[in-house]
Amino acid sequence: MKKTILIGLFSALSMAVFNSCTKSNSQTLASTTIEEGEEDEGYITIDTSQIPDDQFGESVRYGRELMMKTAYYIGPNGKNGKYLGNKMNCTNCHQDAGTKPHAFNLMSSHDNYPQYRGRENKVLTLAERVNNCIMRPHSGKPLPLDSKEMVAFLSYFKWISKFVPKDGNFKGAKNLEIEFPDVAASPERGKVLFAENCARCHGNNGEGVYNADKSGYTYPPLWGEYGYQPGSSMHRVIKQAQWLKSNMPYDKVLLGKPYLTDKEALDIAAFVNDDEIHKRPNPKTFDYPNKMGKPIDYSHSPFQDNFTEEQHKYGPYKPIIAYWKKQGWKAVY
Repeated sequence: MKKTILIGLFSALSMAVFNSCTKSNSQTLASTTIEEGEEDEGYITIDTSQIPDDQFGESVRYGRELMMKTAYYIGPNGKNGKYLGNKMNCTNCHQDAGTKPHAFNLMSSHDNYPQYRGRENKVLTLAERVNNCIMRPHSGKPLPLDSKEMVAFLSYFKWISKFVPKDGNFKGAKNLEIEFPDVAASPERGKVLFAENCARCHGNNGEGVYNADKSGYTYPPLWGEYGYQPGSSMHRVIKQAQWLKSNMPYDKVLLGKPYLTDKEALDIAAFVNDDEIHKRPNPKTFDYPNKMGKPIDYSHSPFQDNFTEEQHKYGPYKPIIAYWKKQGWKAVY
């Protein structure tokens, strides 16, 4: 049985909520969900009934719909436009429309942009970042910056940002971290783990499962013609492993309590992202023009160091991180 604690307008949040002594900047009702008899785990949830009943609220609701049913509205056969090149939805990665903890959470995105992005080697606005996702994981074309859809995305991000502190310091803001083993991630081990944990939903061939009307996916494709591009964050082994550790298998993992070990998550990510056996839509560019801003698990040369493409892709990562630290550089991953 669950009980919900509502945190009122501009109220102070306890240390149990944010793991630090902060003051809430929330302008709507936030809540944390806890199991009866357990301590408050400090995760924030949102109450969509608090979306205002006005024109802005209408845009917020449409923005949430776009997150949940992206392909239905702007996919290859989109009701309101044809911008995506595949039928994946934003919520396939940014789960619960970007509000689930440890699942590429987007609740601080409105406050975090503009920000520097290494992929483009420039400062991006939030609207540009939205189009970055549409063009890469979705193999699409950018939304017009003044379109109803772009305004809806930004309205929704602004609204959900009111549930979290402005410094972005809240539990679940980022995916769970990975502790790196001394060995490289293994596509061979990952293949076995994929069959045990992933194939029943995503298919033996990673093709995914369409929803009832085939407007989008219940379980998205993991490779193939309609999968994400090599330039996507999910194509990086460390980044995907962090997400897998936090969220998969969906019916066995608990919030903040992984089912997969770090090594297993890395191995599955290595198998899924093995370009020797799994083909993907070809990107127009591999990006990251500045080698210093390139993540260490991004496997396309040139690199700032002398490690091979294979080691950058699969590891072991500890030697790379140690080398960067010795040079006084910050390793990104």
